[in-house]
Amino acid sequence: MMAPDSQAPLLRISALTKRFGGFIALDNVSVDIPPGQRFGLIGPNGSGKTTLINCISGAFRTEPGTVTFRDEDITRLAPHIRTRRGIARSFQIPRPFRSMTVAENLMVGLDFAADTSVIVSEAQRRDTMMSILTRMGLASKANVSATKLSQVELRKMELARAMATHPKLLISDEVMAGLSSSEVDEVLDLLMSLADQDITIIMIEHIMQAVMRFSERVMCLEAGKIIAIGTPDQVMANQRVQEAYLGT
Repeated sequence: MMAPDSQAPLLRISALTKRFGGFIALDNVSVDIPPGQRFGLIGPNGSGKTTLINCISGAFRTEPGTVTFRDEDITRLAPHIRTRRGIARSFQIPRPFRSMTVAENLMVGLDFAADTSVIVSEAQRRDTMMSILTRMGLASKANVSATKLSQVELRKMELARAMATHPKLLISDEVMAGLSSSEVDEVLDLLMSLADQDITIIMIEHIMQAVMRFSERVMCLEAGKIIAIGTPDQVMANQRVQEAYLGT
């Protein structure tokens, strides 16, 4: 169920602008995303989607604008600090540690996000790792080299590594690109199950059917500006959105 508008946002983007030289990639973008919402981000190539998530995750600095997460201004925080605050991102092109097994890849994420004030045994860490792999349908691949995984298994491992950091907000960046329709359904079901565990998810996806099935709320960017935001049906019925994708 969509979170009520009166609920304090988990993520607040305020007047976000990003320039690359004379090119304006984001132009005064503002949006609130409440806790637990399934949020779709769409737009044609070059619309600013990746720039926006890079600003949220900390890969890019904003100028001007602010990013507030869980009532904390994180605009100037480094990416790894934002991860420890609860923001995780999966990438369109999986980036596993190729010399490691699937389990070892996850253990890196667990170690990175670990609270150093809490002593956790090796057995507890392994139990957590196996729990995440089981949830992702990868338990049988724990001791398999990351180089031996299929494309859909790599995408699942990418999500598993993000989940190892215990996120409150997961940014799924075109995780379904290049997958078959049945594999898209697998990943979609997986993301739905994560959302059911009170993880807020921003989905960036070119597969329109998938993002519309997944999202409770959708925002469309074009040339760095928001041209529509609302329910999937409202956004898809918007004339400016249709023109952005289909041309005038």
